[in-house]
Amino acid sequence: MLRVHTAAPLDVERIRADFPILERQVNGRPLIYLDNAATAQKPRQVIDALVHFYTHTNANVHRGVHTLSVESTDLYEVAREKIAHFVGARHAEEIVFVRNTTEGLNLVAACWGRANLKPGDEILATVLEHHSNLIPWQRVALETGASIKLIQLTPDGIVDMDDYRRLLGPRTRVVAIAHASNVLGTISDMVEISEQAHRFGAIVVADGAQSVPHVPTDVSSLGPDFLAFSGHKMLAPTGIGGLWGRRELLEAMPPFLGGGGMIREVYDDHATWAPLPEKFDAGTPNIADSIAFGTAVDYLDGLDMHNVRAHEIEVTGYALERLAGVPDVTVYGPRNAELRTGVVSFNLDGVHPHDAGTILDEAGIAVRAGHHCCQPLHRSLDVAATLRASFYIYNSVDEVDALVDALATARRLYQRR
Repeated sequence: MLRVHTAAPLDVERIRADFPILERQVNGRPLIYLDNAATAQKPRQVIDALVHFYTHTNANVHRGVHTLSVESTDLYEVAREKIAHFVGARHAEEIVFVRNTTEGLNLVAACWGRANLKPGDEILATVLEHHSNLIPWQRVALETGASIKLIQLTPDGIVDMDDYRRLLGPRTRVVAIAHASNVLGTISDMVEISEQAHRFGAIVVADGAQSVPHVPTDVSSLGPDFLAFSGHKMLAPTGIGGLWGRRELLEAMPPFLGGGGMIREVYDDHATWAPLPEKFDAGTPNIADSIAFGTAVDYLDGLDMHNVRAHEIEVTGYALERLAGVPDVTVYGPRNAELRTGVVSFNLDGVHPHDAGTILDEAGIAVRAGHHCCQPLHRSLDVAATLRASFYIYNSVDEVDALVDALATARRLYQRR
């Protein structure tokens, strides 16, 4: 029987009470935090999980038979199971803990790319890509003799599927794709992209940094071969993330780092590797933050990601509507909130994004200004930088109104000059 999800409104005020940092003021104003695409704030439950681990359990994992080590190992592996379930992985061993999305994508490029790419092979990426899903492939292409081609966008900032089909061919070995753009918010059609790539025997490497925290994710139905994501963008601490990969691919890949914990046996001149996921777990891992990552997943599961998605569509749609009414503002990306995550990038004519961002900060509003590690995309937009407001579970339409009011102030100040 097909399960139908009916979204329920998020209780934003109750959620906000869980985030201590939202109680502070900036420049004498209540903090309005709209920089969630860079990093999300942390609920008290996640902070408490870190304190509890270091206070009661702190010990290394997989290395001891004493009580603290066993407890630590159990908590660490339970967190892996929670994260696997959150993204729809069939096996917990398919989740490799990494520092962040960047490390996960570098792992795939280095371990799979170096072992499989050769001269004449082609890597397809999109103009949307964050540098983290472009530079690792540039580096491995130089090492292996492969080449990179970029898939263009439609005028409204969506991956041009006609251009994708034109570039896709028997030489394509990798399709590197942002599931959601950190600049335009665009959500790519991962199912269709994956199906098309697999027809030519290519693997799909998805950047899930901006999608996993915001959109219900099931890797089994989406179809990529790898999906990397960052814990710190989904309420977890910084320095922890996940890489999901198809089991058979992870098992065939060489390890990323060598050392303790990732070996089966070591001889004078060679070694054999531990099974998944330990093969990619060299050295002492980030135990406490991994456990707190599991707590963050519990928090999001408690809200239900379908409710999270519905809330972001509401707030983002309202922001697109309000910004469209501000003179001299140019908004980039799809105008339909259902085609994007809670990311809205824009420019105020005649005002440099850094100057506008400074004025917003004076009003207590935190946004991002710059190229957001997406220089090829900004070049295609013919702008050097943008302002980016990004929304999450604790943001409200009232904060959108405050953003629009502050932009009006910036516009008045610069029109006088």
